Amino acid sequence: MEDDVAPESVVAQALGWVDERTRAITPPIHISSTYLRDADNEYSSGRVYMRDHNPAFDQAEAVINTLEGGHQTLLFASGMAAATSVFQALHPGDHVLAPKVMYWSLRNWLMTFATEWGLDVELIDMTDPSVVRAALRPGQTKLVWIETPANPLWTVTDIAGTAALVHAADALLAVDSTSATPVLTQPLALGADLVMHSATKYLNGHSDLTAGTVTTRADNEHWQRLRRVRAQIGGTLGSFEAWLLLRGMRTLYLRVRAASASALRIAEHFDGHPLVAEVLYPGLPFSSGHEVATRQMVGGFGGMLSIRVAGGEAAAIAVAAHTRLWKRATSLGGVESLIEHRASVEGAGTPVPVDLLRLSVGIESVGDLTADLEQALARAGDPGTNSTSSR
Repeated sequence: MEDDVAPESVVAQALGWVDERTRAITPPIHISSTYLRDADNEYSSGRVYMRDHNPAFDQAEAVINTLEGGHQTLLFASGMAAATSVFQALHPGDHVLAPKVMYWSLRNWLMTFATEWGLDVELIDMTDPSVVRAALRPGQTKLVWIETPANPLWTVTDIAGTAALVHAADALLAVDSTSATPVLTQPLALGADLVMHSATKYLNGHSDLTAGTVTTRADNEHWQRLRRVRAQIGGTLGSFEAWLLLRGMRTLYLRVRAASASALRIAEHFDGHPLVAEVLYPGLPFSSGHEVATRQMVGGFGGMLSIRVAGGEAAAIAVAAHTRLWKRATSLGGVESLIEHRASVEGAGTPVPVDLLRLSVGIESVGDLTADLEQALARAGDPGTNSTSSR
């Protein structure tokens, strides 16, 4: 495909690759676990074993790499496999910084497995440059991990500003850009060294697989170690899942733009609502991260927002129980809209307010979604309504 085509065309045609043997527009699914060795005992195909050389990965990795403007992209079996590989490519004793509020499963892993393995993990407020500057230890800090917008408060970290601080300390900057997607933000162009996605979410967009990706801006020792982590620990994607991911990405721009537009309208509608204490969304002008988001997010502010229900925890749970169109389920980024009481999911130790509901806006009618939240809020706020629900 020509270099000057728009990214929308890149994903819609999956780089324009066509199977040369059959001339099929839809890519084949390669399921072989091993590959033939030549008579001279070499592998002229460059492929040895499925775990690290699966041709089913090639096209999806190439599309993501093109969107991110990276040197190379690797697929993983899940977002967690992708994220943890970034840390497993470090050495015991290395100091790393991560946000206090971030994706809960990775936060738990960092504070348990990673610290037990020997990483020196420090959680800080990544949105405050002075805090980041003070926490960096030149010569000791090897990696800084940021998530922006950060799940589930949707706080925003300045990628370019943080990159300057991190690089001055001779460390690497990795960005979890799952909620922003390459449609809205290109972290590598803003100075990040690595960008990670839980491809389970927006990249796939159909809630039918788990996958993860990591893209690097440049080849270096850390990237080579990360490649070995994937090959040797084996957190690789299956062939059919790679095919599903590629299929899902073809509509990425349409889905993300639609969800972002709807999320902004929903945030604006419930801002100041008598039954809503606060709306958390970087697209709202009064949001603490709005100015930075405006600079580094192009074309929208994402399809994720959270609301804090005025009646507290019980009212928040009741709202989720009374929705009809919004589905009570974990995850985000699919074509269907999801609602979740995050504190219940995360459990003891969560920094998430107990009155918070996380909303993943899909591609349904925004009028229908708004009306459904309105009736759920009204029912939860009515003392005569049974507001109990299972979690």
